[in-house]
Parts: sequence; C-alpha cells; structure tokens
Amino acid sequence: MRKYEVMYIIRTDIEQEAVQAAVEKFQGIISNGGEITKHDVMGKRRLAYEINKFRDGHYVLVHFNANPDVVAELERVMKISDEIIRYLIVKDVA
Repeated sequence: MRKYEVMYIIRTDIEQEAVQAAVEKFQGIISNGGEITKHDVMGKRRLAYEINKFRDGHYVLVHFNANPDVVAELERVMKISDEIIRYLIVKDVA
C-alpha cells in the first residue's frame, strides 16, 4: 500500500448534513481497501479565485494508505459528484 493525500473542496450552497454525507461517502470509499491515517475538515474558507461562480468552499484534507485501485475508484466518484468543486490526489513522499 502506498501513502496518498487528497484535498477536496465541497460547495457551500448545500446544507451541513449534505456536506457531512459527502465526507462520510469519501471516507467509506477510502476505508474499503485502504486506511485513513489523518482526516481534517478545515471548514469554510475563501477560494483564491472564483470556480464555477463559487467564492467559498468547505475544505477537507485526508492522508491515507491504499492500493492504486482504491485511488482510481475515489477519483472516479469525485469526478461525477455534484457537490465537489475541485479535488487533488497526490502520492505522499514523506
């Protein structure tokens, strides 16, 4: 298993329950074949620039260990999720 880091931004125009549901959905995908080492919901913050007419977003940072197929599934689900503005998955070298 390799170490990965994912940061994603959730839209702010949805309810807090929907934000929590999205976070739990992505945690479940990672936990199904991997292990989460650190999970940090950073809260609502201002974006550096406007993305799809959104100026703010709920930032979430997750460090995890997983196989590449888990990462591929996570990326596939994040691409088609309407509540995600942006995401980035990188291999953690540290």
